[in-house]
Amino acid sequence: MHRHVVTKVLPYTPDQLFELVGDVDAYPKFVPWITGMRTWNGRVDGAVSTVDAEAQVGFSFLREKFATRVRRDKDARSIDVSLLYGPFKRLNNGWRFMPEGDATRVEFVIEFAFKSALLDAMLAANVDRAAGKLIACFEARAQQLHGA
Repeated sequence: MHRHVVTKVLPYTPDQLFELVGDVDAYPKFVPWITGMRTWNGRVDGAVSTVDAEAQVGFSFLREKFATRVRRDKDARSIDVSLLYGPFKRLNNGWRFMPEGDATRVEFVIEFAFKSALLDAMLAANVDRAAGKLIACFEARAQQLHGA
């Protein structure tokens, strides 16, 4: 299994970033390799909401669908994602949004293993770049929604 952590301080409030990352239906608008998103099973229990989401992803070498359960905890300012089905043996990721002065420290942790050894090796070799690009997509979306 592969594990990668990205931490970045962004000039937005924790709540702004929590809402942005938690809005999985909007991902196809600003994450170029997510070509479609379907959500169902939305539930709210106090500050915690969950939704099941199936993403269609398209890269030059890969066209896949996978589904996750997204758990959003507004009080803890955390979002946790776990695998329902897809090309992964294992997939978990988590987002934490912590106040840091007038900004927010975002921590993104991803753990994954693919069923295919070839895909696993390819993505493991590129996980730094891929995670960095993903964070850049969210940063650009925050600028678009909330200004620089």
